Amino acid sequence: MRYIQYDSVSKMVAIQVENLVMTYGDGTKAVKGISFGVDEGEFFGFLGPNGAGKSTTIKILTTLLRKTSGSVKVAGHDVEHDAQTIRKLIGVQMQDTVIDEDLTGRENLMLQGHLQSLHGEDLRTRVNELLKIVDLEGAANKRAAYYSGGMKKRLDLASTLVHQPRLLFLDEPTTGLDPQTRATVWSYLKQLNQEQGITIFITTQYLEEVDRLCRRLAILDHGEIVAKGSPAELKQEIGADAITLGFGNGTTGNGTAREKAKQILTGLSGVTNIVDADGGVVVYAKNGGFMVPDIVRAFDGANIRLSSIGVSTPTLDDVFLKHTGRRIRPEELDKSRGSGRMFSRRR
Repeated sequence: MRYIQYDSVSKMVAIQVENLVMTYGDGTKAVKGISFGVDEGEFFGFLGPNGAGKSTTIKILTTLLRKTSGSVKVAGHDVEHDAQTIRKLIGVQMQDTVIDEDLTGRENLMLQGHLQSLHGEDLRTRVNELLKIVDLEGAANKRAAYYSGGMKKRLDLASTLVHQPRLLFLDEPTTGLDPQTRATVWSYLKQLNQEQGITIFITTQYLEEVDRLCRRLAILDHGEIVAKGSPAELKQEIGADAITLGFGNGTTGNGTAREKAKQILTGLSGVTNIVDADGGVVVYAKNGGFMVPDIVRAFDGANIRLSSIGVSTPTLDDVFLKHTGRRIRPEELDKSRGSGRMFSRRR
């Protein structure tokens, strides 16, 4: 890996992307000239809704898809000219769980090891380590067909780690999991990053996921990066409390309640920004709690009926709303996706 000057500190670069563009054959421009870097040992997140370009980007980074233009290097190697070298250094977990349900958990990991040219006692020791890490020791000799969705997901994660990759790419690894299993997977990922120093690149729709795990993140929308930074930096960027206002179905003589309300809010001292939201608006203001009585009085005078009102400190949802004009809403995938695609077994 090469050294570069990054944030005034000399660090090793694990991923370097410059002006990446991906246009599909039908003319769809999925990625529109994005640039970013990921340091070695960093936990980096790509946050965005379905269709933002997250999966396309990760497929290019893992040599599964050829880019249209731009420069992409992984561990210092060009994705087009050094694809085979890169594949030996990385582990990849895509959205679909990729295990052979006819095999036991242990057999799945042994098979993956053989595919990575690992054999003998070293492989058996590594498999035992991984079964312990993902808490599948007790089910190691049970056929994977009888595993729960969460167990399959953990086994799939373990299979990406058999060859001890330096970089781990995860494409929405917890989509479709229940909250308890999702939290368990988060714990494993944090352990891999902090204790083993594995660089992790994760795409996700879950705000809490990047807030808990990622040192830095990029928000992707319609193929473009609209914001980058640490979760704390991005939330601090908002610089105000969020006041969420919901309106009833009635209208005023001067148009809809929403539009009339926005006119009134614009004239209030302390308001820094107003964004449309489902069923109402979000108002950003310093000391938002103190603004609520002023807002209520102003709306009463204009005969605008509020159906709800709430005040909160800035969240990543507010950051996303500020940069995209809408909130992010993770779409749970059908449970069957977790076990739909399997390895073809070589006999």
